[in-house]
Amino acid sequence: MRSGSVMRGYRNGMAAPLLLRHPSSREHDTGPHPERVARIVAVERALSERDWLGWEVRESPAVERDVLCAVHTEAYVERIAAVSAAGGGALDVDTLVSEGSYRAGLHAAGGAAALVDALLGTDLRAGASLHRPPGHHALPARAMGFCLFNNVAVAARRALDRWGAERVLIFDWDVHHGNGTNDIFHAEPAVLYASIHESPLYPGTGPAGDTGSGAGEGYTVNLPVPAGTGDAEWCSLVEHVVAPLGLEFRPDIVLVSAGYDAHVRDPLAGCRVTGPGFAQMAASIRVLADELGVPLGIVLEGGYELEALSESLVATLEVVGAEVSPEPAPVALHPLAAEAAGRLGERWPLVGAVAG
Repeated sequence: MRSGSVMRGYRNGMAAPLLLRHPSSREHDTGPHPERVARIVAVERALSERDWLGWEVRESPAVERDVLCAVHTEAYVERIAAVSAAGGGALDVDTLVSEGSYRAGLHAAGGAAALVDALLGTDLRAGASLHRPPGHHALPARAMGFCLFNNVAVAARRALDRWGAERVLIFDWDVHHGNGTNDIFHAEPAVLYASIHESPLYPGTGPAGDTGSGAGEGYTVNLPVPAGTGDAEWCSLVEHVVAPLGLEFRPDIVLVSAGYDAHVRDPLAGCRVTGPGFAQMAASIRVLADELGVPLGIVLEGGYELEALSESLVATLEVVGAEVSPEPAPVALHPLAAEAAGRLGERWPLVGAVAG
């Protein structure tokens, strides 16, 4: 493991950030469905038009079975393979599988794992795994919410098991609560899972009172917000709650489950975040990673309005991959953030200090 002191100087004159993708993301054919092939087409077109932002682009490998089964059961993985091999079908009312879905899922999880390998095994400072299907709803033995394999959970487990990371921060800004990631690491003190999500909304999980269990008590931080909240609330929660959490937790790597369905134009939710709002949140997390001297990885989740998705993702990557650490504009302390900081203060004093 690289120490923070080694990492602090790695942003100057080092290799370009890494972007992992794979054509199999287009083979996960869900038809006229919100989580459709057009999502990855729009994302890749926007990046291609900008010369991929100068990032190094690589095709992701398929995940190795033992890496995948560190999160999912063997029986579940075999079931997804079998349904795909039989031509596909509906796993539940929301989650569809086609003949190409299993391969796409293997590369989505493999991209997330390879991202961690690059960030913890080389001097790369930042990277992104951009694939579909998304993953944060997937449970160890159940698909749900458009998700087959929990890509960010595979990445976090890879950091712990392969690279000896002592602590991993997963920050989930998808508008839907990442119930799968929440539950997978519910009793795990080495993984701090923090989520901002609209509530009430699918999947109906993630209340503020769900803070983990057993040895993981306090390491699950749910920050539900009502419909109608936008840049002011979301950016304040990131700057004044999530960032201080990260500083106090001191992870060896920061992973973002980056969904863009909190966007004001997204059809599946009621929040009002804008492209500049996502850029501001990314800046707060980039500054956090820089202050800690640790790498930052982006793992794509949801986002269903194509232009909003592609524009917001580009804005995120521009901040994450910038050669110089950003100087974000001051973010006012919103009452929602002050309330959350006060609630968390007993367990996380640095966060509690925000509330005064």
